[in-house]
Amino acid sequence: MSGALSTPLRLGPLMRHVDETSAAVWVETESAGTVTVTTAAGSWSARTFRVHDHHYALVECTGLEPGTITPYALDVDGEHAWPPADYDGLDLPEPVITTVKPGKPPRIAFGSCRTSVPHDAKGNAIHGVDALRAYALAMGGVTLDPDELPWPDLVLFLGDQVYADITSEAMQEFIETRRSLDEPPGEELKDYEEYAHLYCLAWSDPVNRWLLSTLPSSMIFDDHDIRDDWNTSDVWRRQMAETSWWHDRIVGGLASYWVYQHLGNLSPAERAEDEIYRRVLEHDGDVELDLSEVLDDFADRVDREPDTYRWSFTRDLNGSRVVMVDSRAARVLEPGRRNILDEDEMAWLDEQMQGGFEHLLIGTSLPFLLPESLHHLEAFDEAVAEGAWGGRAGRAAEVVRQGIDLEHWAAFQQGFQQVAHMAAEVAVGRRGPAPRTVTFLSGDVHNSYVSQVRDCPGPGTIVQAVCSPIRNPLPRVVRMGAAALSHGIGAHLWRRAARRAGVQDPPFRWDKVEGPWFDNNLATLEVKPEGLEMWWARGEVHGGRHDRPELHRVVTVLVKPDGSVGALPGDPP
Repeated sequence: MSGALSTPLRLGPLMRHVDETSAAVWVETESAGTVTVTTAAGSWSARTFRVHDHHYALVECTGLEPGTITPYALDVDGEHAWPPADYDGLDLPEPVITTVKPGKPPRIAFGSCRTSVPHDAKGNAIHGVDALRAYALAMGGVTLDPDELPWPDLVLFLGDQVYADITSEAMQEFIETRRSLDEPPGEELKDYEEYAHLYCLAWSDPVNRWLLSTLPSSMIFDDHDIRDDWNTSDVWRRQMAETSWWHDRIVGGLASYWVYQHLGNLSPAERAEDEIYRRVLEHDGDVELDLSEVLDDFADRVDREPDTYRWSFTRDLNGSRVVMVDSRAARVLEPGRRNILDEDEMAWLDEQMQGGFEHLLIGTSLPFLLPESLHHLEAFDEAVAEGAWGGRAGRAAEVVRQGIDLEHWAAFQQGFQQVAHMAAEVAVGRRGPAPRTVTFLSGDVHNSYVSQVRDCPGPGTIVQAVCSPIRNPLPRVVRMGAAALSHGIGAHLWRRAARRAGVQDPPFRWDKVEGPWFDNNLATLEVKPEGLEMWWARGEVHGGRHDRPELHRVVTVLVKPDGSVGALPGDPP
């Protein structure tokens, strides 16, 4: 699959951090070389760097005009690499660099959890229609207006961009060329080389590759990017440390995450300060820079000492702030200190949680506000697992915690309480002028819903919007349990149980406003005069054209300036 469209490229290009005057274009090439991006306005180049015999470049296109839509081409050592002559027979437009238009209200797509399998009848029957592919085809069919781009300004991928622990047939075939599936970790990924192939499978599909080459993206990991239940508890960490393969897995996972996902999240100024990327910028030798050992040592260190590096980041977009929060790698699991964020990460988030923006958008892979019944269940289980009812009950609670994934914000009550108070203070105007909303954007739970804090005492309102999965639906029998919890069944009982285990009540209550729905979806939010509009869309197959799904809205939700939240009436457009 790699290089099928453009020989000099193994993967990419991906359009990553874009602002008013600059754009970052990321690629993986087949060999060492110089990568050049060319537009009508000029050209920019970057040399590749190497990690475990893979070659990468990030081209920083600077001095661009704000609010412009500019086609571009890419070459490697003078050989044309992108765009291809055609996109696997599909009629898609040439890729463009779209800089941020000053004053334009933000429009942002978001979602999580996407498996990478063929877009045929079999793949769609098991994994559902890929909402990202349907979105890409819809984008590709829109005529560009230079005065008003109809696409999102940015897509937020909120975790599980790849599945390192639940692999496809294609990934298993690659693993078998290197080792036996009978040896640990079996069908799961083992090291950097296998991660590199997994990303290639995830991002090589011609349609989604075009979308990624055109639509700016920001990303944050969740557990399946590394392994199910990653950093659930101190017990889980010790169990993993006892295996023969975990060290190579976490080092390969974090090193590849830095290369494939994190590097492109950063602004030019942030990249210039990054401890690893500084080596790329400062390298001036004739031989390609090899970061393999440096990056492995870095990944090993930040896993052992998470407070030595921050994966979280923030972006301000025309009056709204987006804060992307790492709720996985920054966890403190030591008994008595357990928190979803370490002290430095929490202090950083505290600095970002400020008023003075029209909307404060917090991207966190795990829903901050679960359905109340599930929230209190997770809080109760955490208290018991940490010893509230003795050792025997604690061991049983740990089994339950790992067995049914009770490890969201609610299962880290210290961190939940801290951030809940921050959000409340922002909403009531104690941290600067109150925004119209404090909106948490999340994924992970394989269903989508919208919740709202009740009777918020300030001018702002606190909202939770979840979009999951992009392509990885729950089995139907599991959906029934998720739907029951979503509708509050058992909430009162679990609240009482949590209190008896010593759990403090949340500083506010919240209700589900819309949902759940279980389609594969990609959501979009847009700041409008009438409020914050959010809509979820799925792909539908018509006429047996499994590889060309059509995009259809599932529901549209509006958060009005008066704080009311609800679905818009009428059939989805």
